Amino acid sequence: MDTDKNTTPDAGATMETKDDTESFTKVKSRKTQKRKREQDGVDMDTEGPVASKRPQFPPISSDKLRGPDEMRKIAVPAHRYTPLKENWLKIFTPIVENLQLQVRFNLKTRNVEIKTCKETQDIGSLTKASDFVKAFVLGFQVEDALALIRLDELFLESFDVTDVKPLKGDHLSRAIGRIAGKGGKTKFTIENVTKTRIVLAETKVHILGSFQNIKMARTAICNLILGSPPSKVYGNIRVVASRTAERF
Repeated sequence: MDTDKNTTPDAGATMETKDDTESFTKVKSRKTQKRKREQDGVDMDTEGPVASKRPQFPPISSDKLRGPDEMRKIAVPAHRYTPLKENWLKIFTPIVENLQLQVRFNLKTRNVEIKTCKETQDIGSLTKASDFVKAFVLGFQVEDALALIRLDELFLESFDVTDVKPLKGDHLSRAIGRIAGKGGKTKFTIENVTKTRIVLAETKVHILGSFQNIKMARTAICNLILGSPPSKVYGNIRVVASRTAERF
């Protein structure tokens, strides 16, 4: 009897384990699911390409292709009104006749406004015209500024004397005097040797020329600001200028 009592709980336990295994669902690991997804994606990619019609658009007219008219505005300071008025015909003629642009001076905003029109052929002419007017506003002669329209390799660069060395008062005045020289002699010498044009406007220095020549003139002016004597600067410029002449 005792043996029968002992065997019945064991049989009940085995039955419970069987029920548990049947009710237990096997969960797949994430790696296998991911691998299966990737395989499904590969199978989808290997299917033949879906036939699709290429969209057809009508040809664009030249007016729409050119886009809307662009405008540039150049602010004119008060001390350049009179020179602008005197030289307006010299500024107006090359912009309108050569570059086929529209130009006007807005009396309310005190800006020179340059605008493209239907006759404008080259988009880059707007940039050339704005650089030309900007050079005149900064203080360059009209004849010198015209070179920006005629030649492509010319640039404008401006920097402040205090950017090179933080000077104040008499020290700043002496630095500007060293750049100009007696009667403008030093400035003219740097211009002639480096083939650039330089404008001194208070603490601002504006240089017009090619990239290499601007670099030479800027180095010379920076040396003068830092205190080098003009004779030493002349010598250095001439050496650099002769080297560049030999190179080209």
